[in-house]
Amino acid sequence: MNERFPGLRRRGFLAATSGAAALALVGCGGGTDDKADSASGTPKRGGRLRAAFAGGGASETLDPHLANLFADVARAKALFDKLADYGADLSAQPRLAEKWESNKTLDRWQVTLRQATFHNGKPVTAKDVLYSYRRIADPKQAFRAKASLEPIDLDASRATGERSIEFVLKRPTAEFPNILAAFGAYIVPENATGFDKKPVGSGPFRFVSFAPGRSAVFRRYDEYWDGAPLLDEIEFVVANEESARVNALLGGQVEYAHELNPTTARAHEGKGQIEIVRLRNSAMQAFCMKTDRAPFDDKRVREAFFLIADRQELVDGALSGAGEVGNDLFGKGYEYYAADLPQRAQDLEKARALLKQAGAEKLKVTLDTSAVAAGFTEAAGIFRDQAAKAGVTIDVKMGSKDSYWSDILDGGTLCCYRSGAMPIEAHISQRLLTDSTTNATKWQHKDFDALYQQAQSTRDKTERAAVYERMQRRLYAEGGFLVWGFADWIIGTARTVKGVETKAPANTLDWARFDKVWLA
Repeated sequence: MNERFPGLRRRGFLAATSGAAALALVGCGGGTDDKADSASGTPKRGGRLRAAFAGGGASETLDPHLANLFADVARAKALFDKLADYGADLSAQPRLAEKWESNKTLDRWQVTLRQATFHNGKPVTAKDVLYSYRRIADPKQAFRAKASLEPIDLDASRATGERSIEFVLKRPTAEFPNILAAFGAYIVPENATGFDKKPVGSGPFRFVSFAPGRSAVFRRYDEYWDGAPLLDEIEFVVANEESARVNALLGGQVEYAHELNPTTARAHEGKGQIEIVRLRNSAMQAFCMKTDRAPFDDKRVREAFFLIADRQELVDGALSGAGEVGNDLFGKGYEYYAADLPQRAQDLEKARALLKQAGAEKLKVTLDTSAVAAGFTEAAGIFRDQAAKAGVTIDVKMGSKDSYWSDILDGGTLCCYRSGAMPIEAHISQRLLTDSTTNATKWQHKDFDALYQQAQSTRDKTERAAVYERMQRRLYAEGGFLVWGFADWIIGTARTVKGVETKAPANTLDWARFDKVWLA
């Protein structure tokens, strides 16, 4: 336990993953040039910033391939780099990779590395990259990025020079750069093992000390390829309760507090004591309808439910107003998002008519929810009352926090759902194809699968965007995700902290990025 924050035992949130079991990482769309208060003078060097995150207790590790909680990811990105990372719109941006190009059929990609060095002075080479990816893909291990790297044939892929790699893929993959940016796909030195004593990475900070479940201290790496950080040191402090993070920030024990709730933000916003940073359009908030079973195997019933939802009431009630309304599609503000579709609004009369046509006038449905995520139980209660106005009886069933995500994957007919930031292509491949492992809406259509394969085989980006648009139009008309909102992600900082990115979703390049932050 951290002496400064006694009695903090709640597990930190899981970061966003392909598995429905861990959907807490979130994001927002927008540009990458909005710094919180960056107009307040010239960036200045020096000082130690202390950042409070919820952590994972005594079992914490600095092995970047095991990064799962927010705290893990924040520490990993300070010490290590990926070949690419996600921009604010979830498009892949080059990092250790200087460039990438594909062959005509999109199943071989040549990646060129930039000139960068590890903290021990050795250059980052193609061998380090192949070692890192092969370590992640080891069938005996359960590393986070393993599923993301699946399209790569790592036996056939090879170094074609000191800083060049030919990646051979199992099938055409137009969004190959997304794989390079995948959560957890960090580059470590060849043959590196045992990361908790003295990990060596190529990131902006180098290792000083680590006490699992308590704190990690890293120092500026002056030779960082993307420019040395302004801070001398960064200390990650574990504080599991939100109240402990807020009190530490107010008491001057930390300068950055991750993951605050909306009521805290409202209490302190504009009061001058601390700065509140809201990352808009963050976690997708939704109800999942199982499209393979009654009553939601009838698309008229699904459309009726789209029309029952009063989205603003859900945002105001379940998210305390800290968010914005959704339009039944994932990824608002992200690359390829179908922004031109009309915003749905509540239409109870039309909903009743559709239910009547479907022979479901006195419909009774069970809605599975749980206290597993903020706002879930509130959203269920609000939607139950909205449905009653259309003559639908919803029975809200409280599920176990521990097994909720696995329970709702195959069981039930209607449930509360949320997701963090990922590219729209990843959302489709992980959740909406016939063989997707986390297909919670049981959306299984061969012609839809074929459109996804077509998108992956289309070189021209404009043409590819048109295919994604077609897929989204279909989901908007008859999909199983009733996406009612996108929650803000809230961070608090001391007033001395400058250069914090205000438009970066969690798990994107500029979220929890401390090499560009300074203390005024």
